[in-house]
Amino acid sequence: MVAAQVASGVRAEPVRLTSVVVVLLAASAVAFLAARCGLRRACGAFLAVAAAGYAAEWIGVRTGVPFGEYAYTPVLKPQVGGVPIVVAVAWGGMGLAAHAVATALAPRRRGRRWALGAAALTAWDLFLDPQMLRLGLWTWADDGAYRGVPLSNFAGWLLVSFLVMVVIDVVVGQGSAGVSRGLVALYAVMAAMETLAFAAVFEPRDVVVAAVGGVSMGAFAVLAWRRRAWQR
Repeated sequence: MVAAQVASGVRAEPVRLTSVVVVLLAASAVAFLAARCGLRRACGAFLAVAAAGYAAEWIGVRTGVPFGEYAYTPVLKPQVGGVPIVVAVAWGGMGLAAHAVATALAPRRRGRRWALGAAALTAWDLFLDPQMLRLGLWTWADDGAYRGVPLSNFAGWLLVSFLVMVVIDVVVGQGSAGVSRGLVALYAVMAAMETLAFAAVFEPRDVVVAAVGGVSMGAFAVLAWRRRAWQR
């Protein structure tokens, strides 16, 4: 996954490797979770989150709820109902990683775990939306306050991400299998790679996104890694 991210950063047309990065991200997430709770539950959790993410996007492009008014361009393919399949895959992969981070921080407090997981997953979108807008993968009806992204988008992300955390708990068993260090590391790697990309690779660079996204995701990654909630 990291190799694909590096390759996309040095290519003249990075969008060609976007789907490759997302698929490798999702495969890594499922593999790490499977080591903790078995392949069946891991795949079930991934598919459930991907379905929830797709449903939210399908509703979103038609109604503007819960993210705001936006639309996908034809760049990412294949699409079903105006939503690229790879977007649902991204929800699944990072949803599992954010849930692991939240479980490390609040292994026994369900409501707090869901809230932390929602915030951790939304922190990723502080990178994702500006990056995808650069690549022309989707458009907003109106320019927003954060690099062209409306604040309603992040409110929507918090809502959907909270639902994602609940779904994973139901399928996996509320963290009973322990926390995967691999999933926490996956979240940390995404934070580091996105920060580096916006700070030094993308043209033009964007130190604001690098700082805001890096601090937000980085704080979750560092705190989760320091907690010894996972099993050996």
